[in-house]
Amino acid sequence: MGGGVVTLFLCGDVMLGRGVDQILAHPGDPGLREGYVTDARDYVALAEAVSGPIPAPVEPAWPWGEALRVLDEAAPDARIVNLETAVTSCGAFAPGKEVHYRMHPANLPALTVARPDVCVLANNHVLDFGRPGLTETLAALGGAGLRTAGAGHDAAEAYAPAVVTLPAGGRVLVFALGTRSSGIPSDWAATEDGQSGIAYVPGLSPGTAEAAVQRVRRVKRAGDLAVVSVHWGSNWGYLVSRDQVRFAHALVDGGVDLVHGHSSHHPRPLEVYRDRLILYGCGDFVDDYEGIPGYEEYRDDLRLAYLTTLQADTGQLTGLRMVPLQARRMRLEPAQERDRMWLCTTLDRISAGVHLDLEPDGTFALRHAAESGR
Repeated sequence: MGGGVVTLFLCGDVMLGRGVDQILAHPGDPGLREGYVTDARDYVALAEAVSGPIPAPVEPAWPWGEALRVLDEAAPDARIVNLETAVTSCGAFAPGKEVHYRMHPANLPALTVARPDVCVLANNHVLDFGRPGLTETLAALGGAGLRTAGAGHDAAEAYAPAVVTLPAGGRVLVFALGTRSSGIPSDWAATEDGQSGIAYVPGLSPGTAEAAVQRVRRVKRAGDLAVVSVHWGSNWGYLVSRDQVRFAHALVDGGVDLVHGHSSHHPRPLEVYRDRLILYGCGDFVDDYEGIPGYEEYRDDLRLAYLTTLQADTGQLTGLRMVPLQARRMRLEPAQERDRMWLCTTLDRISAGVHLDLEPDGTFALRHAAESGR
C-alpha cells in the first residue's frame, strides 16, 4: 500500500470445474447429470471446435493466461475472486440442480497460481456435491493457505469476513453473501446450530441489508476497508433490479466501501454512489463456456479484470481500471481492438452516471464518477 491508496483486484466467477478440470493434469470423473451434456470432456470439444486444439494436459497457469501478467504488473494489495466450483472428488451430486461444478483437489495449483487473497464461496455451485463436498472444499482451500468468505462449517464461520492485513497498516475485510435470486437453494444456508453451508440471503430487503451492515460494523475499525461480495441476480441481460440497487446503496450508507457483485455471465452496469464503487455484475472470468451456443449478443467470451484504488483512510474511490481479456482455448488472452471498443462502449452506455474511456493501452478507465441517482 503506497501513496495512501489501496489497490484491489476483483473479478467475477472463477469456474475451474467441469471442462476446465478435464484439461488439467489431474482430471476428475467427467460424468455429468446435465440434460445438455453428460461428459465434461464434451465442453473441451466445444471449445476446440471454436478456437482450436487445447494442449491438454495444460500447466496450472493455462486457464489464467494473460491475467497473470496483468496481476503481476498491477501488484494489487489484495486479490478477490468468486470461486464458483466445489473442490472435491466426492461423487454425490446435489439433487435438484441442473448443473454441477467440481474441480479435483489435485488440480488446486490452477487456483493458487493466481495467488488469490480471498476466495468468495457464497454462490450457487459450492455445494454442488453436498455438505461432504463443501467440507472437502474448505479443507483443500485451507490446506493451501487460502482465505475464504461466505461459506463455513456453521453460520459464524460463513458470515465472518476474510481478513487481509495490509503492509502499511489497516485491513481489507471481505464479507460474502449468496442470494436466492442467483439460484441458491435455501437449504444450503449455514445455521447457528452447527450446520455447514453458505452465508445465505433469502431476499434483498431493508432488513437483510441492515443485518449485513451490522455484521460489518461489529468488525470494521478505523483504517479498515470493507468489501461486501454478493452473488445475486440472473445470468443474462443488463437489467439491474431496484432491489439490488437499494440493497447496494444501503450497504454503502452503512459503511461498506465497495460492493462486489457477480452471478451474471457477462459484465453488468457499474455505479459510483457516495464515492464508493458498486459492481453489479463482474461477469465470468475463467470457465468452460467457450463454444456453447446462445446469448451471443452479450459476448460472454469477453472478460474483465477490475483494478480499483481506494483511499486508504476513507475508502473513497480514487480510480478504476478495467483490463479486457478474451477466452480462447479455455485460456485468457488479450482482447482484440474491436472487441475492446465494443465492450467499453457497452459498459459506458448501460452504466448511468459513469463514463469510461478506452485508453491507448487498451484498458478502460473511469473518467467521471458522478452519482447515478438511481
